[in-house]
Amino acid sequence: MKPAATSIDGASEFHQGSDLSKAPSPARIPILYVILGVLLVISIVPMYFYSAQVEAINRDRLKTNEMLLQNTVTRSLADDLSQHERSMRMMLANLSSAIQVASGGDIGSKNIEAPELRALLENFVSSSDELAYATLLNSDAKGVSAGRIAPDAFLQRELQHAYDAARDGRAYNGQALQVEDGMSSRTVVLVSSPVSYGGRFLGMVGAVVDLQFLIRRLHEVSGGGLIPYVVDAQGRLVAAGTPQYVTGQDMKSLEIVRNFVDEGNKAQLAATKEFAVKEGKNDVEMLGTYSPVTALDWAVVVQKPQREAYRGVYEMQRTARLLALLAVLVSIGVSIFAARRITNPLQILTQSSRALARGDFSQRVHLWSRTEIGELAETFNTMSQELEQFVEDLKRAAEENRALFLGSIQMLAGAVDEKDPYTRGHSDRVTRYSLMIGKELNLDSTFMETLQISAQLHDVGKIGIEDRILKKPGALTAEEFEVMKTHTTKGANILRPVTQLAEMLPGIELHHEALDGRGYPYGLKGEQIPLLARVIAVADTFDALTTNRPYQHAHTPEEALKIIQNLAGKRLDPEPVGALMAVYGRGEIRIQRIAIKRTVAAPDASAPLPPTAPVPALPVAEATNLERTRV
Repeated sequence: MKPAATSIDGASEFHQGSDLSKAPSPARIPILYVILGVLLVISIVPMYFYSAQVEAINRDRLKTNEMLLQNTVTRSLADDLSQHERSMRMMLANLSSAIQVASGGDIGSKNIEAPELRALLENFVSSSDELAYATLLNSDAKGVSAGRIAPDAFLQRELQHAYDAARDGRAYNGQALQVEDGMSSRTVVLVSSPVSYGGRFLGMVGAVVDLQFLIRRLHEVSGGGLIPYVVDAQGRLVAAGTPQYVTGQDMKSLEIVRNFVDEGNKAQLAATKEFAVKEGKNDVEMLGTYSPVTALDWAVVVQKPQREAYRGVYEMQRTARLLALLAVLVSIGVSIFAARRITNPLQILTQSSRALARGDFSQRVHLWSRTEIGELAETFNTMSQELEQFVEDLKRAAEENRALFLGSIQMLAGAVDEKDPYTRGHSDRVTRYSLMIGKELNLDSTFMETLQISAQLHDVGKIGIEDRILKKPGALTAEEFEVMKTHTTKGANILRPVTQLAEMLPGIELHHEALDGRGYPYGLKGEQIPLLARVIAVADTFDALTTNRPYQHAHTPEEALKIIQNLAGKRLDPEPVGALMAVYGRGEIRIQRIAIKRTVAAPDASAPLPPTAPVPALPVAEATNLERTRV
């Protein structure tokens, strides 16, 4: 609750004190800021623009150099591959010529297995470590072969493709294959040429080239974050300088490879670009370059993480920024040292003003100065003293208003309790138990204040219940009980016009609701019932069970807690019940019973008995009697 405003006299005193401290003063810029600004302008700003310009120039140069390096590496590897391809074509042409001479232009079924032809193939394979296998097929697809490897199913399929190309008069460059296993595993590619004589197709000569020379070259250029590899026209890996890629792997997931594949036969020149590579859940920014090997429809690709490629750029930027920061710190230090004697009194006054703005009215300025600053400090101290006194008066008035408000609530609750001596002190006890439960549940201070007021007024609606029902010495009839149940909505309606009590209304109106939906006035269930009402319900039930009523003797606290525990989860919230059990277990609840004597009128024998229902077995009967006890 917010306290009301203080008296008019207090407000007028505040305004009079404020008038004393008011003095027109033009807006001023601190001298320290002026000196600091001047030094920054004449030293930092020119250096910043100069360093930014130099940094931009060097950054572009470093990026260009890295791109040129990648371009040079890929171009060199592409040229090597082209040279190897030309050399291999020349060797195949020489072998084809030798075969024609040795066979007299006839490599049919009779001459295909001639020792001279086999010797030519064996000499051809042994002439270079890069040759793993060679074969000669005639027009009937029969032939002879020699080499260090035996063709597997994949290589046999490549030989078939090469033979089909030879029949069409075309040379053939196959795709890279992995042959053999384990330590002897190697990457090879099939190269073939048609054999013809006098324009007549005689057959095909093919050679399986071991790409170990290419892998060695790729290993040589790798390092420093550079990752080199070769892909074919379909984007499949031919060879790589690192073990993270394997022959035949589809590399089109990389943007730079995808660009080469999309270019197709149009890719004649090297291209460099920045792209991203997925590594786990992270994207790594890369710089890559590819150079086409047009004779093979391959491309040599190198890529490097940008953090490595632009390391020099980043180091230069970091160095430039550190130097700029150092210059700024030096300038600030010089400025502070030069202006400290001038600005120190103003700084003290500024700090005191900020403390005053934060509400610390005890702050005083201790300045020994004969200048206008000293006079300003004295006026400031006078203003602080008057403000401190005024704030204390406001706090005192607020406490008085709050005490008056709570006292009024207690008086109103007490007036309700006084209507029946059996409920005297009931509101105070329910409030006390509710606050104990709320504290045990670690509810915040704002909720606790709402809980206190709501619990104190939870039965205020009984003001509107007739005394003949409220003070009836015996059990209520069904009709009387229905009237009694209206005290919840009556209480809420009485207090609803008071907007400051809006947050308290759920506890007043709904504290007789039950988790199983059998409560009143609305039959709410579970979480539909606000926590405020659920806490008050537990406290209200405990007090009802432990106080004497005209038709019920008070239960011991242990008996009451046992009944409440049986109702937990059915009618009462288990959490507030558990909190009440914990509080009682620590001995924080003390119950004093006051015996009240009341003459109970004997029932009129001639009067008809009220309708009664058969009493069900516990715990339903216990719960029903308990609900009537609580009202």
